[in-house]
Amino acid sequence: MIRSYESDDLEDLLDTWYAASQIAHPFLTEDFFDLERHNIPNIYLPMADTFVYVKEDHVVGFIAVIGNEVGAIFVHPVHHGQGIGRALMDHARNLRGNLEVEVFKANRIGRDFYRRYGFAFMEEHIHEETGEPLLRLVYDTNQARRSEGTV
Repeated sequence: MIRSYESDDLEDLLDTWYAASQIAHPFLTEDFFDLERHNIPNIYLPMADTFVYVKEDHVVGFIAVIGNEVGAIFVHPVHHGQGIGRALMDHARNLRGNLEVEVFKANRIGRDFYRRYGFAFMEEHIHEETGEPLLRLVYDTNQARRSEGTV
């Protein structure tokens, strides 16, 4: 079930984020993760519309959207491959239409997910805090409709 984030969801959300980040972002430092663990509830969540995927009374995935930008989407690794990420992205797309997202170039899991979903490359730049290359991707609902059924 997808619903709006509530403050009681914070610990599950942070656990989901950290577990998924360890797999998708092994190139990032623990210092960076510590900083982000502080920034998520204090900076990012207050500025975003965040939706959680709840399974058996626990948050196992979430998506945070600011305007048409996906600021974060994470699914706990135990629940990968169950369609939760797609359901969360569908929810955001239904609310906002065209979407944009940034993903670390070294994040193969995220890049594969976005490619399968239909995002296309826009540009590459460097993430200032880490020095890692970031890819900016776009999902255009009109373009996706035109390319449905093609490989």
